[in-house]
Amino acid sequence: MTADSGCYLAVGAALFVLGGIGFVTRRNLILIFLSVELMLHGVSLTLLTFGRMHDNLEGQSFTIFMLTVAACEAALGLALVLSLYQRTKSLDVDIWSKLSEPDLPKWDKRDVPPTIIAEPQTAYPRLTVAGETPDIDDDFPVALAKTTDPRKVLTPSPPDDEY
Repeated sequence: MTADSGCYLAVGAALFVLGGIGFVTRRNLILIFLSVELMLHGVSLTLLTFGRMHDNLEGQSFTIFMLTVAACEAALGLALVLSLYQRTKSLDVDIWSKLSEPDLPKWDKRDVPPTIIAEPQTAYPRLTVAGETPDIDDDFPVALAKTTDPRKVLTPSPPDDEY
């Protein structure tokens, strides 16, 4: 590892840590999204540095893909922030928990009894020991079972006059 690579990795780690601290400590939605973007840029710088250290382009391809995803995330985040601001005229994160439709009743998780879902009983196939005659099910005709050798496969043959 060269000195330049170590500097780039340190800057990438610092960006990621600063973004993480900003994500945990901020209450404003715009600052939270900016902190997430800062973390993504720290990871992309680290990927580029590792790609450069190993003389391949995989770090660059991952970074391009990650920046594309980050752009989509930023667009969706901006749409959510605008929607929240239009509705509440504030960007406080605690308001997200208070959003609900005014005509719907409040839903309390404690009011609903837990449902127990019984798994269906499945019949698994049974194999017989080699050389023994297998047990025949109740729906199989007993007379046919006594006259038919279970080791032979009975397949109906097509009539000859069809050809």
